Amino acid sequence: MGKLRIVFMGTPDFAVASLSKLVERNYTIVGVITAPDRPAGRGRKLQESAVKKYAKQHNIRILQPTNLKSQSFLTELRSLNANLQVVVAFRMLPKEVWNMAEYGTFNLHASLLPQYRGAAPINWAIINGETETGVSTFFLDEKIDTGEIILQEKVAIKETDTAGTLHDKLMLLGADLVLKTVQQIEGHSVKRQKQSSSQNLKKAPKIHKETCRINWNSPIQEIYNHIRGLSPYPAAWSTLTNDTETILVKIYTVAMERKDHSLKNGQILFDKKEIRVAVPDGFIQLLEMQLSGKRKMKSQEILNGLKLSKTAHMA
Repeated sequence: MGKLRIVFMGTPDFAVASLSKLVERNYTIVGVITAPDRPAGRGRKLQESAVKKYAKQHNIRILQPTNLKSQSFLTELRSLNANLQVVVAFRMLPKEVWNMAEYGTFNLHASLLPQYRGAAPINWAIINGETETGVSTFFLDEKIDTGEIILQEKVAIKETDTAGTLHDKLMLLGADLVLKTVQQIEGHSVKRQKQSSSQNLKKAPKIHKETCRINWNSPIQEIYNHIRGLSPYPAAWSTLTNDTETILVKIYTVAMERKDHSLKNGQILFDKKEIRVAVPDGFIQLLEMQLSGKRKMKSQEILNGLKLSKTAHMA
């Protein structure tokens, strides 16, 4: 086997950890493919992706195609003469891209495939109350997240984990797995494992605004998992009705209190320090949230500035 010449494809921070691991081990990265710069923030200034910023710091050639099927991009990609392509948190690739490199194209996915194929595996694992997840590397094929598995690594999901904390654990675990996968490809020791095509697979579709709305009629554990599975991004939300005012509220951090009561679901109880919402089998204590148009705050700060009525409720 000749020396590996790697093209790395990725966009967010999650991908930087894997790219950094390969650079630190002195692998030859002949190019980085990342998303085009996008306007962001109030000034709508163009923002570079996390992967682009890292590649610039390390003088790696950067390609930012808007169309992955365009002949100009395919010609430029071929000119890099890569023999392995590594994909972490990027978009779906056309066959002419993933089929280009001699040793194939592999992807890092933040679940234990074949479970949780799709765009949001970290969120859905927590929302569904899983106690374990992990990372998988697999060779790309025609469908999404269905290719032959190379390696997997498991990690426990703690009761206190959020999408944010689990993201960071899987980012580091995934970077190690990407390195091990590249080492196996380099050493011709890869064992491919076909994915199960069982009908009982849980999916991880893209999360939409309506997915994030809290249903206060659900069991307490489901509400708790739903909120932490969407924290800090994109964040679970609800509407707070306070007298005649209705406010959109994003909820980030909560605690559970299992307790029998006869209150209506969604009813708010509060004192000077805490806000609790009645749910079927107890109360959800709101610890950190954001009222529409305001910054994220602890509940005590919100109580200092918001006069709640006795009829206040969440819906």
